[in-house]
Amino acid sequence: MSHLMTVIKVPRCVFTEDMPAIKNKITTMHELTLCQSAFDIIEQQAQANNVKRVTGVWLEIGALSCIEESAVHFCFEIVCRGSVAEGCELHITTQPAQAWCWDCSQAITVSAHDAGCPHCQSHNLRVDSGDSMQIKQIEIE
Repeated sequence: MSHLMTVIKVPRCVFTEDMPAIKNKITTMHELTLCQSAFDIIEQQAQANNVKRVTGVWLEIGALSCIEESAVHFCFEIVCRGSVAEGCELHITTQPAQAWCWDCSQAITVSAHDAGCPHCQSHNLRVDSGDSMQIKQIEIE
C-alpha cells in the first residue's frame, strides 16, 4: 500500500441561531461541495500514479470549519460511487483551532465558535488554523 497527501482549504462559514432550517440545507450542500473537491483531488492523484483502487482516505477537519462529520461521511460515499475510490474507508479526525487573542496577546486553542479566550474571556480573536479540511493521507493499491 502506498500513501499520497494533499490539502484542501475551505473558508469559514457563519450561521446565526435564527436560521436553523437554512443552516441544515446549506451545511449539507457545503459538505457535498467539499467532498466533491476532495474526490477531484483524490481522482487526480490516482490517475497521476496509475492507481487501480483507493482503499482509504484520512481527512482532518478543523474545529471551526463548520463541517459536519456525519454529512461528510454521507456525501463522500455519494461522490465516490463508480470510481476508484468507491467503498474506500473514510477516516476523519477533528483538529482544535489555534487563535490569537488580541486583548491579552496569548496564543490559544479554540474548540468551538462561541469559545472565548481561556485567559481573559475575550472574543476578540484571530483564527490562525482549524477552519479548514485537509486530506492527510490517501491509501492506494
